[in-house]
Amino acid sequence: MKEFVNTIIENIQIFAQNSNPIVVIMMASTIIILESIIPVLPLAIFIAINMIVLGVIPGFLISWISTVIGCVISFMIFRKGLSSYFYGKFGNVPEAIKIANKINKMNFSTLVIITALPFTPAFSINIAAGLSKMSYRKFIVAMLIAKVSIVYFWGFVGKSLLESITDINTLLKLGLILIIGYLVSTLVRKKFNIE
Repeated sequence: MKEFVNTIIENIQIFAQNSNPIVVIMMASTIIILESIIPVLPLAIFIAINMIVLGVIPGFLISWISTVIGCVISFMIFRKGLSSYFYGKFGNVPEAIKIANKINKMNFSTLVIITALPFTPAFSINIAAGLSKMSYRKFIVAMLIAKVSIVYFWGFVGKSLLESITDINTLLKLGLILIIGYLVSTLVRKKFNIE
C-alpha cells in the first residue's frame, strides 16, 4: 500500500516539475475549491498532496486561500441563488426559522470557533450562513481566521497518513488526534445546540 501511495505522489511530483508552475497552482487551487463546494471529496488528502508536492508553506497557503474561496463561492450560491427559493418553500417551517435565527444571531467568535473545529461540517455552515442574513464581511473574515487551523490540521493528518501509511505508531497517534478533535467538536456542537 505504501509503495502504491508513493508511486502516485512521485507521479504527481514529476507532473508538477515538468509543468508550467501557474498550471500546477491552478490545479492545486481548483481541487481545494471544488472540495469546499462538493463536500464528499477528501480535503485531508488534497491538502497533504499540495504540501508534499508544492512544499509545506506554499502548499499550506494555496490550500488555505483556496478553501476560503470555495467557502465564499458556496456561501454566495446559497445567498444569491437559493435563499429566495428556500424561504419561499420553508419560510413557514418553525425549525427552519429557528435555525436561520440562530445563525443570524451567532456572534463572530462563535462562528470562528465552530468553523475551526475539524469535524464541524463546513459545507453546512456555508449553506446556513448563505441562507441567513449574515454579512459577507463577517463570513469572509471568519473563514480567513478559522480555515488556518483546518488547513493545518488536515494537512498534518493527510501528510502523516500518506507518509506513514504502514507505521502503526503514527496511525495510532493520528487516530487519537482524530478522536480528540471529534469529541471536542461534539461538545461544542452540544453546548451551542448546533445540528
